[in-house]
Amino acid sequence: MTEFFAFEADFVDSLRCIPMQVRYKLDTCGIKLKLSAWHEMTTDERESLVTLPCSTPAEIQAYQDYVEQLILARTNIPASKLLIEPHPPWLNPNIPETVQEKAQSIGVTITGEQWLALTPLQRFALIKLSRSGHENKNFPHAMAEFGLV
Repeated sequence: MTEFFAFEADFVDSLRCIPMQVRYKLDTCGIKLKLSAWHEMTTDERESLVTLPCSTPAEIQAYQDYVEQLILARTNIPASKLLIEPHPPWLNPNIPETVQEKAQSIGVTITGEQWLALTPLQRFALIKLSRSGHENKNFPHAMAEFGLV
């Protein structure tokens, strides 16, 4: 999976921010990666986090091991773990309330059919962009990019 979204275009070339596909993989393998640690990594290391697979149990374990090693090597601090959800909301057929509320705040209602037509990565992005406390400026851009407006 090496899919960048158009709403990420302002930082994808330099990888100065953590792209959604890497955040998706981090949530999948249960590792928290702080932006400060991301900035300590080389361009090649960042690119490897984009391109390395993280789908099968063996790939997920390998990705987790690699990220933990990178974080420790670059920051001298062990990686923080995240709870791995057995049934993550981006794989759930029901639209999370936070996503629907955020969509309604911009005058849009997402239908169940539209939600199911999205890829897991697109759903993940909408979930992350709709969280409280998150800079949500890209939510409307993602909604447009995904054909929901």
